[in-house]
Amino acid sequence: MSLYPPPKTIEARIFSRMPDDLRVPDTSPPWAAANKPGRKVDCFLEGPSFDREGNLWLVDIPYGRILKVSPAGEWSVACRYEGWPNGLKIDADGRVYIADYMHGILVLEPGADAPRPLVTHRHSEHFRGCNDLFLARDGSIFFTDQGQSGMHMQNGRVYRYDPGTSRLDLLIDTGQSPNGLVMDLHEEVLYVAMTRGNSVWRLPIMADGAVSKVGVFVQISGGLSGPDGMALDETGGLWVAHAGNGCVWGFDRLGHPKWRVVSPTGGLTTTNIAFGGPGNRDLYITESDTGHVLVATLPVAGKPMRSHL
Repeated sequence: MSLYPPPKTIEARIFSRMPDDLRVPDTSPPWAAANKPGRKVDCFLEGPSFDREGNLWLVDIPYGRILKVSPAGEWSVACRYEGWPNGLKIDADGRVYIADYMHGILVLEPGADAPRPLVTHRHSEHFRGCNDLFLARDGSIFFTDQGQSGMHMQNGRVYRYDPGTSRLDLLIDTGQSPNGLVMDLHEEVLYVAMTRGNSVWRLPIMADGAVSKVGVFVQISGGLSGPDGMALDETGGLWVAHAGNGCVWGFDRLGHPKWRVVSPTGGLTTTNIAFGGPGNRDLYITESDTGHVLVATLPVAGKPMRSHL
């Protein structure tokens, strides 16, 4: 990115901190032993998504919790189950879709006490570990199957599922740790964050539904991890949470770096993002190391989420 002018810095601020009474202190659950070895983890927040009432939904991965934060900043547990929820998106009808590392793609119906399975395998083979999902306008669900893939084992997968026909298409199986994903404004291209490759791939969707000429959209550098969750703005610009670097990058529709949103907490694990607030110009960020939700007001509005269409 040194070929471009330095991106403008935007200072994030703290929106809310996970209350102490919801944290699970002095524990190292199985998820933490694998992903944060040697550390005690009282929570790990990801998957921010807004419902129509302005509630911010989150996941707490190691403890299988789906959380809600009201517009006033009041936290509550929507449900808890045996799983590792990673990504979360809300449909226009209020159903909450969850990408769960243990179980695949789940759906939480309005008023239900626990999510139910939606997609758990392909051709009898279980997923490696689902991470995030995107709800397309035509009803399709795109999701990543990250598992433990990386530069050493480039076998991460990206799928498309059609709830109407139950058809499941494998789009790629060569991913370098596929994580967050989002489509362009016309939903003709799928952007996928490749965490271990420190890049974002561009997957053109062809007329027959397959992908072709897959390439790198942006190559990032630095940090202790890589790109994680992503969101699109109304101009087609791509915003990328850089886990392990304590920031969110803002690229224009051509991949030019324009902005860098920085965390005020000192925590480096800025994992996932969602647009909200007045005029949809506030970017909400999960900072998972410290259990904070950050917010930054941007110079451009976000593309409306599926729940608001």
